[in-house]
Amino acid sequence: MTATAATKPTAQRDVTITRVFDAPRALVFKMWTDPKHMAQWWGPHGFTNPVCELDARVGGAILIHMRAPDGTVHPMTGTFREIVEDERIVFMAVAEDHAGNPLLEALTTVTFEEHGGKTKLTVQASAIGLAPVAPQMLAGMEAGWTQSLERLAELVAGARW
Repeated sequence: MTATAATKPTAQRDVTITRVFDAPRALVFKMWTDPKHMAQWWGPHGFTNPVCELDARVGGAILIHMRAPDGTVHPMTGTFREIVEDERIVFMAVAEDHAGNPLLEALTTVTFEEHGGKTKLTVQASAIGLAPVAPQMLAGMEAGWTQSLERLAELVAGARW
């Protein structure tokens, strides 16, 4: 983790979720690296992503603004640490407040495995809270990932490949 020395962790949470998608691995991988696709599925049910910018290469930046159903925007920045085409993505993400202060950061590893013509996807996220609101955010982490992957499943089910 890369928390600044002045920021003390307030909580920690690790989540691992595995799901099999009825779609080729290359398609599922593309949904994680193409911002126009990621904007359609990232975040829990009811959320949209009016800003979704990805520079899908090692060292490339991530900028996503998730808009909640109530209109609240939740900014997230990040950096890709590893990308192995159709196999693995590792990124650091930082949820921020509107002043750019970090609320939590998460190191996420996503693996894509060929599974009988389908894709077995595993998300491993390790997050630490950096602000008083972080424990509440971390409590919803598993549900948020689960709902994001449900949205991804719907998107790939409708994709033409």
